[in-house]
Amino acid sequence: MRDQPRQDLAPYAQRVERSLGRRYPEPPHPYRNDYERDRDRVTHSRAFRRLENKTQVFAHRDSDHFRTRLTHTLEVAQISRTVARALRLNADLVEALALVHDVGHPPFGHAGEAILRRLMARYHDRFDHNLHALRIVESFERKYAAFPGLNLTFEVREGIIKHSRDYDPELYPELREYRLSEQPPLEAQLIDLTDEITYNCADLDDGYESGLLGVRGIRAGVPLFDRFYRQMERKHPTAIEKLKFNEALKRLLDALVTDLIAATRSRIKKLRLRSVEAVRAHASRLVDLSPPLRRENQRLKRFLHRHLYSHENISAERRQIVKHVERLFDYFIAHPRRLPPAHFEKTRQEPIHRVVCDYIAGMTDNYLETTYQKYVGE
Repeated sequence: MRDQPRQDLAPYAQRVERSLGRRYPEPPHPYRNDYERDRDRVTHSRAFRRLENKTQVFAHRDSDHFRTRLTHTLEVAQISRTVARALRLNADLVEALALVHDVGHPPFGHAGEAILRRLMARYHDRFDHNLHALRIVESFERKYAAFPGLNLTFEVREGIIKHSRDYDPELYPELREYRLSEQPPLEAQLIDLTDEITYNCADLDDGYESGLLGVRGIRAGVPLFDRFYRQMERKHPTAIEKLKFNEALKRLLDALVTDLIAATRSRIKKLRLRSVEAVRAHASRLVDLSPPLRRENQRLKRFLHRHLYSHENISAERRQIVKHVERLFDYFIAHPRRLPPAHFEKTRQEPIHRVVCDYIAGMTDNYLETTYQKYVGE
């Protein structure tokens, strides 16, 4: 069954029947369209499963309730589908993009990424989780006899690269096929905002759950949260603090998502966009919050950076993580034959620092610690 035109999509939505297709042509599936197949290929990949044991904020957890990269990804997918349907975008493409958007992240969250970036800079090279994600889906995943990687559609591969940042065509000539001088479709644009809204609210929740953030401090530093908390105090005066916190946080998330939908819809209407080509040709991205809610979201981000991400408990853990990653990286640079055979073979075609970086970036938190203790120890 060939993909049939969708009557429920807006004219500026990316339609699957207009996809630029796969790198390696495949026959159509009898009852799934190409974006649905991409979604399923991502969820059945090893890289996706590894997100279960990769840090979001808290690494050595005292609770099973904190987010991991996997649970964060599922939350982003849920919110992204909601936004896509409200804007009449292609929810199948959006879901595939949401599920794949974090597969390139290394273990131990942003601390892991920062140290890999610094280590690669020694060799005048770079680590970028978007580029690493592309390498994963293009070659590292080995599931099919007919081709390397997952053979995802162009639009999903483009979204992996362009959903959260723009790449200079002069600096990244290897990405020229991804139309770097154009904006990505709206389906890719919205992932950056839904990701940010999701982790801001989730990190506030996990910070409170951990005891590193208190309601009084959150209310003082996040005015929008305080407004909703005061409403809950009036509506549920006898409720325990945790339940009032939950209700206020839920309303904070809803306010940001609702504004994202309304502001983006208004922007599209004002510009009279009628095609994906018009979206691509626009001078700037179109999916965004309104100015007032953008300011509120920035306040929330600043609060989290000052009071959670920079908290001494988190910083102490981060210092240990950085030390372990650096020492393990240096160990494999010095002893490449200790790499798994498949990775050692890659050193015949690629620089050793790139192979080591790829190997470590693919590790889970637990596997990195196990490997560190095996080869380096204390």
